[in-house]
Amino acid sequence: MSEPVRIVEMGPRDGLQNEKTPVSVEVRIAFIEALVAAGLTTVEVGAFVSPKAIPQMASSDAVLRGVSHVRGAEFHVLVPNEKGYDAARAAGAKVVSVFAAASEGFSRANINCTVAESIERFKPVLARAKADGVPVRGYISCVLGCPFDGEIKPKAVADLANTLWDLGCYEISLGDTIGVGTPTKAKDMLRAVAVNIPASKLAMHFHDTYGQALANLYAGLEQGVRVIDAAAGGLGGCPYAPGATGNVATEDVVYMLEGMGITTGVDMEKLLAATNAMSSVLGKPPVSRVASALNAKKKRAAS
Repeated sequence: MSEPVRIVEMGPRDGLQNEKTPVSVEVRIAFIEALVAAGLTTVEVGAFVSPKAIPQMASSDAVLRGVSHVRGAEFHVLVPNEKGYDAARAAGAKVVSVFAAASEGFSRANINCTVAESIERFKPVLARAKADGVPVRGYISCVLGCPFDGEIKPKAVADLANTLWDLGCYEISLGDTIGVGTPTKAKDMLRAVAVNIPASKLAMHFHDTYGQALANLYAGLEQGVRVIDAAAGGLGGCPYAPGATGNVATEDVVYMLEGMGITTGVDMEKLLAATNAMSSVLGKPPVSRVASALNAKKKRAAS
């Protein structure tokens, strides 16, 4: 449990893509720069998807080019197909991500195709990325529950993870997209996936709708997983799950891990500043418990 944990910061992509307030390219770039300055050296910065489908991810090429001067960081972008891959590479992408769902209902609602069809869409991406020497990260949505299909069996997640792994993904991020999981279910799912894929090649991407994300992450840490996806301020949500909140807040994850003696390399003060700046743009306070507590503490000290 004492081994360091790598946090993959999802705020600029998974967080902002569900926000209603438009965020300019310049503000997104400044947000990413601030996150990297806080010690978050792996950041997903955009998605090369249709701007009609996800308006907040428009101009992801400009964002990626805009952070190209930042050293010491790895920037990821999401690509759904070859067209997205071409655009990402043209903008300088060095790491890309593909995504599939463990649930047929969610796959049809989210990308209008079956799980098998989604895999066929990104197979050429993985083949070309391999030829280009570009690492590909694989996401699986709804690993602990689906708003359409209900409970998801661990075997379904494991089978899909094996497919992504065999196709060449270097890491598999397992997403509780609607935040319904509990620690025992998270542990059972991770054990099933880890039968064929090393725990060191897995990541946990847990949303916090029912306040279970930290507990679920702890259960995963006990299984040897050492990569956590998180979003500054708890940004995000899921348009297909009423009431679903964003990814677990980066501040909350850092507070828990550092309190356990696990190194993250993240400067909490700088992270809080980045979160507060974006919260100001969005016109709402962060949902992070730690950010709220630290902000209240600062306010008291200043009064």
